[in-house]
Amino acid sequence: MASSDQDLVPVLDKDGVRLTVDDAIATVTLTNPAKRNAQSPALWRALTEAGRQLPGSVRVVVLRAEGKSFSAGLDRQAFTPEGFDGEPSFVDLARGGDAELDATIAEYQEAFTWWRRSDIVSVAAVQGHAIGAGFQLALACDLRVVADDVQFAMRETSLGLVPDLTGTHPLVGLVGYARALEICVTGRFVSADEAVNTGLANLAVPADQLDDAVRDLTSAVLAAPRDAVIETKTLLRGAQDRDYEAQRSAERQAQARRLRDLAGVGD
Repeated sequence: MASSDQDLVPVLDKDGVRLTVDDAIATVTLTNPAKRNAQSPALWRALTEAGRQLPGSVRVVVLRAEGKSFSAGLDRQAFTPEGFDGEPSFVDLARGGDAELDATIAEYQEAFTWWRRSDIVSVAAVQGHAIGAGFQLALACDLRVVADDVQFAMRETSLGLVPDLTGTHPLVGLVGYARALEICVTGRFVSADEAVNTGLANLAVPADQLDDAVRDLTSAVLAAPRDAVIETKTLLRGAQDRDYEAQRSAERQAQARRLRDLAGVGD
């Protein structure tokens, strides 16, 4: 990362989300440390907008947060009868029709889906608390580098809810069904050591080295040719849904495209 996030002119800066772009690297920063980057529908819409505003030059998106906590989860105001100003409260949503409720949750989920796009590699830099929606936002990214003070927790089930912001699929894929179930239903904290040992995090470093570690990882990703990274990510993401023979076939097709591209041979 040639420039710091603070040195760049933001492409987007609203509702607790700032997007900056430095050539091939975009940085999405959660910017409400006074509230431990608690999340709200307005923040989710800003995250969705950030994804839509990424220039085509971007290859890596870094997700980071200001302050001591990555994100303490959903703003507790959501659980009050009044909810957020200008937003339907949870009570209002529950009293609405099935289609309206489903559409509203689907809109919220959009903030968590674009990080998986095949044309980018997303890296979450996570420090301190990453709870509930914060945990799920970190899970939305392809890779996670964590500070040694990180504390992941999935608290939705303890509150009588379920994790519904796209976090269940990657969590099971990373740590397996039994551990994912235990993490969710107990709501316990997952430390940096456990996160690395179970595959939940790629790397844990002292908190004051988090930015440097993410910078090194980003540089390594950018060192590989873009089209090869896209093909590899697509292959790996689809592997869970293919059997062995189908994956072999997908590998052959992807390699054929790469060989033809490198040889300058058209389709």
